[in-house]
Amino acid sequence: MENSEILIVDDEKSIVKLIETVLRKEGFTHIHAAYTAEEALECVSRNPIEIIVLDVMLPGQSGFTICPKIREISNAYILFLTARVSDLDVLTGFAIGGDDYITKPFNPLEIAARIKARLRRQAPSPSLKETGRKHDFGHFILDEEAGELIVEGKAVQTPAQVFLLLQYLCEHPNTVISKTKMLDAVWGFDSFVDDNTVTVHIRRIRERIEKDPSQPELLVTVRGLGYKLIKEKKG
Repeated sequence: MENSEILIVDDEKSIVKLIETVLRKEGFTHIHAAYTAEEALECVSRNPIEIIVLDVMLPGQSGFTICPKIREISNAYILFLTARVSDLDVLTGFAIGGDDYITKPFNPLEIAARIKARLRRQAPSPSLKETGRKHDFGHFILDEEAGELIVEGKAVQTPAQVFLLLQYLCEHPNTVISKTKMLDAVWGFDSFVDDNTVTVHIRRIRERIEKDPSQPELLVTVRGLGYKLIKEKKG
């Protein structure tokens, strides 16, 4: 966990230094810093970044602007830092590829806690590494060990949190799962995270696995109860 490469992006050097200091005290050693969008993109292109703490209000290109560009080259977990608190801003962040957000002013220890929670959840267990577990739904395959989503034989780029949610659904096929259960199982906390988070990520899954995301046949809504991932029984 401590060897994970983390990128902190904020134009305020004092904030970058504060976050970096706390993360180092928490045992993280591979920490990069960027103060502009351009520096952030260059760092991501050159290093195997796993976690990005990304300020929204950057000079020039904003964090919202560069997030889709980061997604073109990386599936890193993106945690937005934002002074914006409206539902629209939050949903925009999720829709363009963000995985989580924290509002300013913030406690840097919370950032460290979220990063640790994220890394614990993404680490495959030894049993999965040995078996190379794959979830085969015919139209798509989710390969846990490779961290890949294969749809009709082609790899589809999938942000980290979207992948983890789909993985959780694949582990519970043909089962109605509530938003609350998904939040608890995949995010592991509920501060700053609400039902809309699940709704947006469900949409992002459907955009990848459904022929028509607006009329889903695989990941269906069970009104008033939650969602169900359909897997037809063979034989």
